[in-house]
Amino acid sequence: MEKLTNKEEEILHILWKLEKAFVKDVLAEIEEENLHYNTVSTIIRNMEEKGYVGHKAYGKTHQYFPVISKEVYRKQFMNTASKKFFDNSYKNMVSFFAKEEKISAKELREILDLIEKKK
Repeated sequence: MEKLTNKEEEILHILWKLEKAFVKDVLAEIEEENLHYNTVSTIIRNMEEKGYVGHKAYGKTHQYFPVISKEVYRKQFMNTASKKFFDNSYKNMVSFFAKEEKISAKELREILDLIEKKK
């Protein structure tokens, strides 16, 4: 799937939250207050072309909904990040977060427990 822009990703998060929404509903949730209705409508239609969003027509208006789950998107995002920034190594990724103090020793132990339970 084609990569989303930051604004498209923000709108996808809104659609996951709302489950289905008209452009005016999305516009009400967007953090940036200066966006015009037509701009949001265009962004959502672009997302639809990329395969992230679907719609149901009600006359001339459309109600949009995500066609990709948050879990599937997360997996895709993490795989891409791992390849681009960590030489396709989750060990390198976790090490990065540990060095940046974004993950604690306690959290690492919890992750190890999850791994051990899967075995």
